[in-house]
Amino acid sequence: MSEGIGAAEGTGASVIGLPAYFPEPDAIAGAAGGRIEPVLAAVAGRYIGANPPQLPVYRVHSLRGFPRLADCRYRMDLGERFPELEDGQFVYVWGKLWSALETEAPFRINCFSPVRVYINGRKVFRSNLNDDVFPDRSAYFRAKLDAGWNHFLLEFVAAGTGCGGIFGTGSVKGAPLHFLAPTAGRSGREGWVYSGPQQDRWTVWPGQRRIDPAGSAAAAGAPGSGPQAAAPDTAARAAAAGTAAAEASLAARCPWYPTSLWSPGEEADGNFSRIFGSVPGATAFAWCRLAPGKGQGEARLRLRCRGTAAIAVYADGALIAARQEAGGGMDLPPLLLPAPGGRDLVVESVCGGEGWGFELEPLPDTAQVRFVQPYPVEGTSDPWLYLGVFTSPNVPEAAGVTVMDSLSGQGEEATFWRVDQPDSRVRPFLESALYGRWNYPLGVTLYGLLRTGEALADPHYTEYAQRHIEQCTALHEYALWDRDCYGAPGINHQLALMDSLDDCGSFGAAMLAAHKLRPLRGAARAAADIAHYITHVQDRQPDGALYRVWGTTDFMQQTMWCDDLYMSIPFLSKYYELTGDAAYLADAAAQFLLYKKRLFQPVPGILHHVYDYKFGKPNGVAWGRGNGWVIFSLAELLGVMPEQHPLRPGLLDFYRGLCRGFLRLQDKHGLWHQVLTDPESYAEASCTSMFIYAFARGVRCGWLTEPGPYASAALKGWQGLTRCCIDKQGNVYGVCRGSGYSFNKLYYKEELTWQFNDTHGTGIVLLAGIELLRLTQEPAGGVSG
Repeated sequence: MSEGIGAAEGTGASVIGLPAYFPEPDAIAGAAGGRIEPVLAAVAGRYIGANPPQLPVYRVHSLRGFPRLADCRYRMDLGERFPELEDGQFVYVWGKLWSALETEAPFRINCFSPVRVYINGRKVFRSNLNDDVFPDRSAYFRAKLDAGWNHFLLEFVAAGTGCGGIFGTGSVKGAPLHFLAPTAGRSGREGWVYSGPQQDRWTVWPGQRRIDPAGSAAAAGAPGSGPQAAAPDTAARAAAAGTAAAEASLAARCPWYPTSLWSPGEEADGNFSRIFGSVPGATAFAWCRLAPGKGQGEARLRLRCRGTAAIAVYADGALIAARQEAGGGMDLPPLLLPAPGGRDLVVESVCGGEGWGFELEPLPDTAQVRFVQPYPVEGTSDPWLYLGVFTSPNVPEAAGVTVMDSLSGQGEEATFWRVDQPDSRVRPFLESALYGRWNYPLGVTLYGLLRTGEALADPHYTEYAQRHIEQCTALHEYALWDRDCYGAPGINHQLALMDSLDDCGSFGAAMLAAHKLRPLRGAARAAADIAHYITHVQDRQPDGALYRVWGTTDFMQQTMWCDDLYMSIPFLSKYYELTGDAAYLADAAAQFLLYKKRLFQPVPGILHHVYDYKFGKPNGVAWGRGNGWVIFSLAELLGVMPEQHPLRPGLLDFYRGLCRGFLRLQDKHGLWHQVLTDPESYAEASCTSMFIYAFARGVRCGWLTEPGPYASAALKGWQGLTRCCIDKQGNVYGVCRGSGYSFNKLYYKEELTWQFNDTHGTGIVLLAGIELLRLTQEPAGGVSG
């Protein structure tokens, strides 16, 4: 236990000069009584409470809809779909997007012809003359999203250049948006619907703001204002009903494509045949769940089949009936249905010819039973999911197909579930704000949670982080297949579309830490893919230094960022631990020395943020968190590097020199600042945490030869964090948002603002506290707790 660490006299009184992120009495320092453990529990508990586990949402996707490109935008080529289009005709594309809050979102569009974009009836974009004739150029814009449903209507005008465009997110890394199809018959499906050619322009849109007689506006299912505000639930229901009515009215205005219905001839065909076609000798599966109607009961079912060479039925993986003859049917043995669960039913069938399919129905005298979806899939009401087709020897075992996080089959026949709709597939989409996502700030957040569970001897925190990470790794193989099939994956988009160190190294390091505690499904494959990317794909200078040839914005081209040591070194260090391959350790060590050549400032002994090869010099700004990433990553490397490694002495000297530089820049409250050399820039929590971590670990491990000042600085820093940057509820303030870079110090000081509970800071605050706690429990270098 940590007794009185960082406690200060008079914590109930205001402290002159402290940064005012919140009223001083709200600080966690007093509530924690100077102990570290309550702070860790509050910060970790707040994060987990705000981000409970959330699985991907499985939705129907139509191959007849607009394809999604690698940048997660949709290609809407209406001229290709309607070759008979005449110049001046209109085609409308309609989709909807849910937003939990009123916010602003980035979008990007390429125009094949004149385009207008409306969101809930507001015109948010109109193409200009340049846009209309340069389809390879993209236009970027930001637009407001209402809380609730946001209906997007794109109006395309046919012209000599074509008709349509490419539309979607303006931030593939930060907001890989997927849209949902409107209209009642398509509810829950991913994608868009589009009209046929229209002669006249439309003027009424779903979600369009309406003015009620009292003068208050209502829209998008959100409560109105003014007199209606006294009854927000009533106003919200009225607004939602109005939006639904407008949606139904627009849905009835014209036929919408792609259709979700079979033609009468297809409907009369067998279910396997209309979904897969008739492939004699091929095998397919169907899966549903048989549930009791009321209480426990016994089900008696009749199977009818046609066009089959063989058919078998399995209940919970066990074979209960089989038939080798073509067509016909049979009664299944009675099935006991436990309440309130039910039983998984799988039908396996070999195609024998035309009309291939089956029907399964209760016998008249059986107990009341229901066929229900074996797993929730939005966009279909049919209880059956379908899988296939497979040919020998690639036919999977029936008992192994009832999974929703992996493919079935092998090689080119590997596949996933379908539904009984034309060209329709089942795909998972991640729709949570943070849980289950893979990105670099979450890497350090989850690493902090893993270590918090160990430090507090509470597996709740560790298991939460492991489940989040394993949700990503278990779906990694599927996500790669999904990307290859559909252009952009619905999950794990940064890992599956990996093209930078940001996409892999940070989260990959947390993954390896979790994998070391217990094996995670899919982690070995994901780790190997990341190691291959860093070693063989990521761009390097001739001397081997990692750098950025390009980026998500033009200014990133031809640059080296000190951040990228964190995006690579912790992973390489842990992968060396996992594999024992010294080449990964050698690469990690070499990167520090290569980055030092370009970014180190001998005075005051810290680093520039970025080296820009376009100008042949560093940017001249010592950004706080960038320097924090460096010292944190160097500590991770020294922690695994053998004592006899030839580069260790030089790296230890670098570590000590950086710590001396950082020590000189700590302010009187124990904090470090957004621009390290500018005390007028705001006190920044994430860099402060990383310097605490580095000092405490350096003292504990004996890397710092004069431990006293660094131990004192770490304690003072923690006191500053808990008094200035963390409130009693575990909220973290003063964390710089994700950065660009500039040669102008004022960009960092004035434009690169801090955010509340930003994931760039949560995990490192935890790691700082844990390392300080360990220092007090395992004193080193003559320092007492």
